[in-house]
Amino acid sequence: MYVGKTLFAQVMEFVPWTSFARIVQRHGGNSGVRTLWCAEQFRAMAFAQLIWRESLRDIEASLSANASKLYAMRFRSAVKRSTLANANESRNWLIWSGPAAALIRRARHSSTAAARR
Repeated sequence: MYVGKTLFAQVMEFVPWTSFARIVQRHGGNSGVRTLWCAEQFRAMAFAQLIWRESLRDIEASLSANASKLYAMRFRSAVKRSTLANANESRNWLIWSGPAAALIRRARHSSTAAARR
């Protein structure tokens, strides 16, 4: 039985990953990082937004509950609360403003194209 893509996978298809990678490289977001790359941090925070998690403890518990699906969600390993806290605190905010602007442009473009139809 074909189940199809998860909602999370469908949402992640909208992210311009090549632009994201360029922005991360420009700001050195992954330099010196061993466990949680910027893309994984983004996925963890996006997952938290989608399922209305309010704390790092909630995010860690939710991701741990879906441990068998983490690889399919493109996580290399389990996401720990302390690792996520360190990443949120230490990474340059400009890394996140670029992809946010790209997603907003994409959404506006999609909505104007749909309005023309």
